[in-house]
Amino acid sequence: MKHFLRYFGWPGLCGLLLAIVLLQLFPQLQGFHFFAENDQKSHSGAFSGPYSYNDAVERAAPSVVNIFTTRAIRRPPAELDNPLLHDAYSYNRVPRRQRIQSSLGSGVIVRPEGYILTNNHVIAGADDIIIALQDGRETHATIIGTDPETDLAVLKIQLDNLPSITWTDSQTIRTGDVALAIGNPFGLGQTVSMGIISATQRNLRLSTYENFIQTDAAINIGNSGGALVNARGELVGISTALLTSDGGSEGLGFAIPSNLANLVLTSIIEEGRVVRGWLGIESQALTPELASAFGLSHGNGILISGIYDNSPASEAGLQRGDVIISINNMDANDGKQIMNQVANLHPGSEVPITVLRGGKTVSLVSKVGERPPLLGSRH
Repeated sequence: MKHFLRYFGWPGLCGLLLAIVLLQLFPQLQGFHFFAENDQKSHSGAFSGPYSYNDAVERAAPSVVNIFTTRAIRRPPAELDNPLLHDAYSYNRVPRRQRIQSSLGSGVIVRPEGYILTNNHVIAGADDIIIALQDGRETHATIIGTDPETDLAVLKIQLDNLPSITWTDSQTIRTGDVALAIGNPFGLGQTVSMGIISATQRNLRLSTYENFIQTDAAINIGNSGGALVNARGELVGISTALLTSDGGSEGLGFAIPSNLANLVLTSIIEEGRVVRGWLGIESQALTPELASAFGLSHGNGILISGIYDNSPASEAGLQRGDVIISINNMDANDGKQIMNQVANLHPGSEVPITVLRGGKTVSLVSKVGERPPLLGSRH
């Protein structure tokens, strides 16, 4: 027995002590996980950080409202659908039937004074607009101004203690960032869907001025005008459109960037309308054939296809057929982007323009005008 303890006891005891030390240093070797105080998972089973976006939703959701609109449609009795009887009934002033058409959408309270941003198509033609807040309050809204060229509208409500959303710079968003869409899809009530920023600077030809944010967060009927927020609950865009291949509820979602929405909001509140810079040119992208003819690489420059009479561009000496190389020291590779940049310039300011004309580079300076509501003739 003494020989057994001499040869096996001390090594066994040393091995046991070593095993205890190793288990203390590396508990996962035994299959156990000891939670640290700063673990993201709490003992109650609730998650924070990347496991849940509840904090972001709680910050943003109170500022997102449901919008209900009604429009009265006056129509004659069914028998007046007969055109032979229409004039006779009109002469005798037969009362017309009235039908109420309802629609719904979403909006975002962007200032505590009660200003709400939504899509113009949500409230277009409405006789009455009712706003329903997350806290259960309802009230009527008045239209402060609309901007069909960006599909935005500004409403105002008169209530106390209104929440307002926090803005963020939409130029700082990146592809792959988390995006949360908050709105009122299908009239179900406030709903949140999650996705990522799929792309930026998308043009769909839905409006004159557009620079859409693309997201795979679900944006369905009723979400229009709602908020697209980041993981901190800050507004990055106003949900606007859903692009589908079959007209269904699944597809690509698009939102108006917060920077563009803020420009429209501020201009409508301060000026009563949207004031945009304007040069008065129409342009087209250079095809490979046109670029080769001008000795330019494809995509470098935009071709002036038309100039409006009495416009700033006409007075500055720009001509149809000029190829714009740069405007305001920015390379002119995208006509839509250039138009958006000019629109953001203050009327009355001067902008340098470099064009290619007859194989020679010409530098001009044009004064920025204000875009008129109705454009005149061009040449």
